Order: sequence, then C-alpha cells, then structure tokens
Amino acid sequence: MKPELSVVIPVYNEEAGLAKLFARLYPALDKLAERGVSYEVVFVNDGSRDNTPLILADQFRARPDVTRVVLFNGNYGQHMAILAGFKATRGDIVVTLDADLQNPPEEIGALVDKMREGYDYVGSIRRKRQDSAWRTYASKAMNQFREKITRIKITDQGNMLRAYGRNVIDLINQCSEVNTFVPALAYTFSRKPTEITVEHEERAAGESKYSLYSLIRLNFDLMTGFSIMPLQWFSMLGMVLSLLSGGLVALLLIRRFAFGAEAEGLFTLFAIAFFLMGVILFGIGLLGEYVGRIYQQVRGRPRFVVQTILESDELTEKEGV
Repeated sequence: MKPELSVVIPVYNEEAGLAKLFARLYPALDKLAERGVSYEVVFVNDGSRDNTPLILADQFRARPDVTRVVLFNGNYGQHMAILAGFKATRGDIVVTLDADLQNPPEEIGALVDKMREGYDYVGSIRRKRQDSAWRTYASKAMNQFREKITRIKITDQGNMLRAYGRNVIDLINQCSEVNTFVPALAYTFSRKPTEITVEHEERAAGESKYSLYSLIRLNFDLMTGFSIMPLQWFSMLGMVLSLLSGGLVALLLIRRFAFGAEAEGLFTLFAIAFFLMGVILFGIGLLGEYVGRIYQQVRGRPRFVVQTILESDELTEKEGV
C-alpha cells in the first residue's frame, strides 16, 4: 500500500552526520507509524564525493521496507535533488528535511498534524535560529525584499522543513523549470497554505554547503524566477534618470550661454557620468540574468540525471514499475 507520508532528504557530502540522522529520524517516524501514519524515506544523493552513497546503500539494506535512495550521477544542487525526490515519492503528504539535523526530525509529526487539518502546504519558522549572526540578518533582509518583489509570503525561506500535499507535488512534477525555488513554487500552487513554528538546532556534523555566493545565486533564482518586477523597476529608473539627465544638459547649456565656459564642474560631470555608467552596467547585468535563464531553459537539457534508484523489488512490483 502507498504510504501516507514521504520524507525527502537531499544529501551532499554528509558522511559525518548520517549515523546521527538515522538514529533520530527512524525512531521519530516509527512513533508516527504507531499512530497510524505509514511512511517512506527518500534519500537523494546529490553527487557526493565522500562515502555518503555507501552509507545510504547500507541504510537501504537495513530498512528496505521504508527506505529508497536516488543516486545522481553528479552534483545538480539541493533544489534539483528535492525535485527528483518529489518524482520518486508516493505519499499523500511529502515532507522535505535537511540531512544536517538543524531541523529536528521529531518536528515532522507537527507538520503532519497540521496537514491533516486540511492545509496543502505547511511552511515552518525557526523559533531560535542557530546560524551565524550575519546569515540570520541577511536572510531576514532578503525575506522582506523577496516578499515585496514576488508577493510570495514565506516568513523563513531558508528553512527547508516543509510539508506539501499530493496536489501540490503533482503540479510541481509537471514543471520543467531549470532554475527554481521549491518552497516558492509550491506556495504559488497551494490552495490553503500556512506556517508553524519549529525548533532549530546546530548542525550535527560537517559544514554548510551554502557559501555566500550560493545564497546570492539562490536569491537571484527566486526573484527572477517568480517576478519581472526588477526589470520594471529598472525601466522606471531609466526613465527618471533620462529626465534628470535631460534637465542637467539644459541647465549646463543655460549656464554656458549665461556665464561662459567653465571648468570647475568637470569632476562633478565625471562623477555623474560614472554613476550613470554604473546604473547602465547594473541594468545590463540584470537583463543578463533573465536572458541567461531563458538560454538555460530553451536548451532543453535534463535538469538532473538519475544514475540508479535503490528500492526493494517488492515495492517496485506493487507499483507496477
């Protein structure tokens, strides 16, 4: 029978913390099973270069009845791994969870309970973030900026502990976007979204896979993938600067005829010229972000390549695969 709950966990170079994850994840899910919540766990190995695939294979052999492992042939990013996990899931409720234990597996039950109230998308807000100060403040600032641009209300966009209804998952699986942000995509498809507060812990082992550059790229994907407002803002800025530049030229002509040629304002003109060139270059870069995404999309290349899927023959036969 199909499980009610599917837990999708993207994994990348997490060999140091997987044993702790297994030790907490499966007991938490077994407690839910005692309440009548059947489950499966779908691990997606995102091209790990350490012993992560071997550890996941061992865990599959230990719990083949509830464990499935999707192995990529390379590294495609966290959100592509989540999308691959979505395609492999069978549950009516799908929960995404990071492998670093910053999101306690014990909180999955709270998400399931909320979904059973009739919601089809349940986000989570970290009660007390254990990230560094700069990352916490930067994330809050980007949350506010993103909400103004995309009109997508996600209080804590960096938290991947979220639950999705099957109706939302089926719609996401129909999408073929190369650059996307899964929680925002799900929010646009959900009929009745909500959020709950969950605990947050320090990373169990290893280091964060998100550098400052990766976070910036992620936010570019989020803003350009769900809104054209940045282009509209820049168009309006260009019109305003054109009017101001025309007024400045008129003022300089009047001054020249009224007072003659002068050289005192030369450096001011340089400063204005450099400012305008900076604005132009920024606009070209912004336009390039959109054009680059169009280019990646129209190439039609696979978003990810699945090398193999580890699952029990019994499950495969029941599903008719």
